[in-house]
Amino acid sequence: MENALLIGLSRQMALSRELDIVANNIANIDTTGFKADNAAFSQYLMPGASDAQFSGKDRRVSFVEDRASWIDFSPGAIQHTGNPLDVAIDGKGYFTVQTPRGERYTRNGSFAINASGQLVTSDGDQVLGTGGPITLQVTDHNVTISPTGIVTVRDGAGTTSAQRGQLQIVSFDKPRSLQKDGSSTFMAPPSVTPNPAPTSIRVVQGALEKSNVHAIAEMARMIEITRSYSDIAGILQQQGDLKRNSLQQLSQAPSSTS
Repeated sequence: MENALLIGLSRQMALSRELDIVANNIANIDTTGFKADNAAFSQYLMPGASDAQFSGKDRRVSFVEDRASWIDFSPGAIQHTGNPLDVAIDGKGYFTVQTPRGERYTRNGSFAINASGQLVTSDGDQVLGTGGPITLQVTDHNVTISPTGIVTVRDGAGTTSAQRGQLQIVSFDKPRSLQKDGSSTFMAPPSVTPNPAPTSIRVVQGALEKSNVHAIAEMARMIEITRSYSDIAGILQQQGDLKRNSLQQLSQAPSSTS
């Protein structure tokens, strides 16, 4: 009886963890460049009792173990915005940005220009170019970003084009080693080194990569998790009632007979 309660509790803990992940995915459906998380569970076989006085062989008990979560790095849909400072990556690459915590990598190309003329992310982090932060002049206009990430502007009132830098786009041999450091920002562990982006990766100006969360699938999964949690709660309640009734029966004094 105790095993049934413990097994049910282990499953509820796993469902609670999965519900948190699904809820976070749903909350970031509209977050540009967001990558969905998924839960990984496994079976844990509890060793049986080792007392040699058992007449029969003790069976192992199967619990649910929360192993880890993993990131779905599949690309999201590209939505055209027409904003010249919005850029999306077509391919397995990442923009490099400078944050207070160090260099980070993102697929969120919703850029802007801060008061210092620097190209920054929606969080205010500097967008790095191959030569450092990309800075525009006060008189720059008609910003153009080429498929290779070269930022070109019209200088002053004239028609002369000038380059202000090239977006530093990198790729990783093992992208699944990246760790989330924000809603759409990733950090690379010390053992993971970014590589220059291959020529097959292209930049699309005037567009953004949307979240790769599948809204309908996540909502259906949330309903399924909630129902499973409720079903297990009902089973645990039944087990608790059975245990309480058994104790009540055992605690009753035997009736005397004449």
